[in-house]
Amino acid sequence: MRGIELRGARVHYGPLEALHGITLAAPAAALTVLLGRNGAGRTTALRALAGTVPLSSGAVVRDGRDITHRPAHERAAQGLCFVPDRAAVFPSLTVAENLALAHPTNNPARALDAYPELRPLLSRRAGTLSGGEQRMLAISRALLSDAGVILLDEPTLGMSPAVAARTYALLWGLDACVVLAEQRLPPGLREGAGRAAVVHELRRGAVAFSGEPKEFGGGPGEFSPARSPYAPE
Repeated sequence: MRGIELRGARVHYGPLEALHGITLAAPAAALTVLLGRNGAGRTTALRALAGTVPLSSGAVVRDGRDITHRPAHERAAQGLCFVPDRAAVFPSLTVAENLALAHPTNNPARALDAYPELRPLLSRRAGTLSGGEQRMLAISRALLSDAGVILLDEPTLGMSPAVAARTYALLWGLDACVVLAEQRLPPGLREGAGRAAVVHELRRGAVAFSGEPKEFGGGPGEFSPARSPYAPE
């Protein structure tokens, strides 16, 4: 399968097991959402895919190749971009310098067209930006990276509703394997985002549901999977 997968993945933080042997796939042609409350394991799953936390057992597979033992910087060099929920920009560098580091040969106009709010901030140090502005900058860096796999932890955190909607539209349209870690289904995903989508709901370090957004039961912010063979009794 083209895309990225966790196979039987276990992750420990000291004596605490955060992922309990989970298996989930993010197909290259689909948008994938790792859904769950705080502490459910969605951020840990994303970090395991990125290589910023090691697996205790199991495997990370990309495009059919085992990359479990490749460090995060090698995965990044091979076209995997990770946007964490915090510390996603270089705070001491300016906005322009952050964009230049994302891909030195790419024209930053592409990112600035997506987020024109950043144009008047190019000379500002990234650490002085608001939370929403830093998220815009972090996602702009991902857009410029030309990565084949883009992992984003709560990408619209701190954004206004209008900018968040624009951000999701950008992510839907990327020609990449896009994986989001979210607490709720992004707006409009259940109705269709213009591309195939997969939802994996995590609960207490285990996969409770895997399927299409329309199969996921409950309203926004609710965690009640419907018709799922993975749902616990």
